[in-house]
Amino acid sequence: MTKENYKEQIKLFQPKLPRFMNGIKAFFIGGIICLGGQVVHNIYQDFFQLSEIHASYFTIITFIVITTLLTGLGIFDKIGQFAGAGTLILVTGFANAIISAALEHKSEGPVLGIANNMFKIAGSVLVYGVVAATIVGIISMAVNHFWV
Repeated sequence: MTKENYKEQIKLFQPKLPRFMNGIKAFFIGGIICLGGQVVHNIYQDFFQLSEIHASYFTIITFIVITTLLTGLGIFDKIGQFAGAGTLILVTGFANAIISAALEHKSEGPVLGIANNMFKIAGSVLVYGVVAATIVGIISMAVNHFWV
C-alpha cells in the first residue's frame, strides 16, 4: 500500500470539519472580545479620566485578569472549544496559555510545577517577540536615519 492509497482509504473514516461555521464562530467571538475591549477602554477614558495610553494599559490588565479567572474556573476552555481561534486574540490567548500550563502542573509544587512549566509555552513567545521587536527597531532606526 502506498502513501497515496492510504490517504484515500482513511478519508472515508475521517469526520468532515465544518470549516465555514468554525470561521463564522471565530469571527464573531473574536469580534465580541474586541468590542468588549473597546468598551472597557472607553470606560477607563470617560469615567476615570485616563489618557488614551493609560486606558490602553488598564484595558490590557483587565483582560489578563478576566482571562486568568475564566481559565481558572474552566469557563475559558469551554469558550475556546466553541469559538476556536476567536479566543486567540493576543492578550486573552497568551494569558490562557500561561495559566493553563500553570494549572496543569500545580501538583508538582509552586516552583518546580507552576513557575517552571508556566513559561515553557510563554518563553518561546517572549523570545521571538523580543527578537522581532529588535529587528524591527533596527530597521526603523536605519530607515529614519538614512531617509529623514
